[in-house]
Amino acid sequence: MGVVQACIISVFGVLLALQFKHTKTEYGIYMGVAISIFIFAAIADKLSVVADAARRIQSYVQLNEIYIGILFKMLGITYIAEFACDLCKDAGYQTIASQISVLAKLTVLVLGMPVLIALLDTIEGFLI
Repeated sequence: MGVVQACIISVFGVLLALQFKHTKTEYGIYMGVAISIFIFAAIADKLSVVADAARRIQSYVQLNEIYIGILFKMLGITYIAEFACDLCKDAGYQTIASQISVLAKLTVLVLGMPVLIALLDTIEGFLI
């Protein structure tokens, strides 16, 4: 699905959700969640292109497969956390959205530690 189609569907869904805003607010929230899931599925479809490009880069540079896996885990965590945060904010639960954001940041930090340690080991090898 292209960007134009996703935008048209999104605008149509938002206009439909606005019709429920004053009478049945929960229906508007459900519409927002459904549209968000639909767009998230469209984004996930495009990730195969990124995965193929990463494999191609890996073949040129001789990167360890573990680092590429960590990169994709970080990418997935950030997309899913951002998606959940936005849904919580739209529903009016900013505190929960903030907690999801903090959890995602800490998880990415923990996942990145092996890469940082490997980088520091490499730098130390050059200095000795």
